[in-house]
Amino acid sequence: MAYVSSKAYLWTGLAGIAIAWAAVCASIALSPQFSWQANALSDLGHSVRSVVAPIFNFGLALGGALLLLYAVGYLLPRAKLSGMLMAVAAFALQLVAVFDEVYGRLHFLVSIFFFTMLLAALLAYALERRSRLALTSFLLGISTWILYWAGVYTAGIAVPEAVSALSTSAWIILDSAKALGTSRIKRS
Repeated sequence: MAYVSSKAYLWTGLAGIAIAWAAVCASIALSPQFSWQANALSDLGHSVRSVVAPIFNFGLALGGALLLLYAVGYLLPRAKLSGMLMAVAAFALQLVAVFDEVYGRLHFLVSIFFFTMLLAALLAYALERRSRLALTSFLLGISTWILYWAGVYTAGIAVPEAVSALSTSAWIILDSAKALGTSRIKRS
């Protein structure tokens, strides 16, 4: 079996984030009916009502697959619980794409599961690796959901979805950049 460096797995995580966000942004740009005030991001993936569903769902599915590789190949060896939770979150992201809004309650449940696992992975990493960045991302993500459900601000559910996913993305990107910078220093 061929050896794959942990650095290669870092790149799969970065590619997964880039692909998922590119699909989300392209779907928003190409969907005139999308509104941050009224929609969930998943409305973009509704296979009957959304003309951008193939872009949105394919991007989430491929991004989730690449993030799963990152979680198992890079994160799991460094932080066991965080790696397991991120692997579950990445798989749940794929489920969000596969079981789009046409599936009704099932889609709702896998979406809740996805966002819960994202937050759990952040909290676990903050504790396992004493990461202030992961803790900050967790606090930003959870605060956005709490404020949304408490009715402190009015917007579509796409807002807390985007903020919590962006905070997790920022953690992965910055943690990966730090790891890549450290590996360059070690080689010198």
